[in-house]
Amino acid sequence: MPDQDARPDHDEDKAGEDSNRGGQKNDSDKNGGQDESNSKSNDKSNGQKKGPGKKPLIILAVVVVLLIVGGLIWWFATRNQVSTDDAYTDGDAVTIAPKVSGYVVVMNLGDNKFVHKDDLLIKIDPRDYQAQLDQANAQLGLAKAQLNAAQVQLDIARVQYPAQLTQAKAQEQSAQANLTQTRAAYERQRTVDVRATSQQNIDTATAQQKSALANVAQAQAQVKTASLVPQQISQAQATVEERRQQVEQAEAQVEAAALNLSYTELRAPADGWVTKRNVQYGTFLQAGTSIFSLVTTTVWVTANFKESQLERMRPGDSVDVSVDAYPNLKLHGHVDSIQLGSGSRFSAFPAENATGNFVKIVQRVPVKILIDSGLQPDLALPLGLSVVPKVMLK
Repeated sequence: MPDQDARPDHDEDKAGEDSNRGGQKNDSDKNGGQDESNSKSNDKSNGQKKGPGKKPLIILAVVVVLLIVGGLIWWFATRNQVSTDDAYTDGDAVTIAPKVSGYVVVMNLGDNKFVHKDDLLIKIDPRDYQAQLDQANAQLGLAKAQLNAAQVQLDIARVQYPAQLTQAKAQEQSAQANLTQTRAAYERQRTVDVRATSQQNIDTATAQQKSALANVAQAQAQVKTASLVPQQISQAQATVEERRQQVEQAEAQVEAAALNLSYTELRAPADGWVTKRNVQYGTFLQAGTSIFSLVTTTVWVTANFKESQLERMRPGDSVDVSVDAYPNLKLHGHVDSIQLGSGSRFSAFPAENATGNFVKIVQRVPVKILIDSGLQPDLALPLGLSVVPKVMLK
């Protein structure tokens, strides 16, 4: 029965193999459990080291989209607007200076005081100028009197000189008649028989003839002198014209003296504020010396826009102006004019780009903006304040 004894050994071997396989399976199951636990722990550690994920990218994309949309909205809303911060308030600042010299006897002004047009601000001592006016009036009276005398002489000359000519001609005719008579007497004395006359009669006739010739020559000379009637009348007329010019000269002197007297009173040329005052009561003022400035109530804005901003800008475009000094003050106006030249062109030392190296610089052009509304009566707007104008282009 060797075969029967050998079978149990085979079964035992098989059972041993099965037991070995079961042990290996159990070992592998254990190892598998350990691997799963290790992989889970590795997954947890890898999860902790992972990035923030997609959420920040989404937020960033949303922010970028919002910025783009906002930029498009801003561009659409401001595509017809140009502005600059290189702008300031401007206006008329009138320099007041006396035209005559003298001491200040009246002063009705103060620093930053508002005055009205034609208000008396300064009065200079007028006594010297009043005396000059009186003297000029006296000279005018004298000149008028001389003119009247010359006019009377002209009237006399128009009658006198023609009469003198007539008288001279009459005397010439009388002398000619006397000469004719003396010649006849002389001829009789020469032709008569010497026994019927005497030498004395002959000498007398000769002397009378010579005297008559002299009288004729004298009468003819008087006629020539008296015949200058037009020239003599013209001379009288010239004298009248000279006196008339002297009257006009005296009147001009009176007018100049009256002007100098009026210049002793300095009045406000317009409504405005007194600034930069350097005069006091009793000060001696020199003619032409600046004593204060008057800032008028007319205010506008001078904005220096870049040349690239002027393409569509035209006079009449509406403008909104904000003032740095008064944030709550909103002014509205319009473009009045654009200066025909950049600021550098009218500077004290204009650029000369024909020599040396050239660097292109964007030029700025002054634009005058008139204020239509927004000014408050109780709020003065000084000159030189920084403003930001915004021009609405058409």
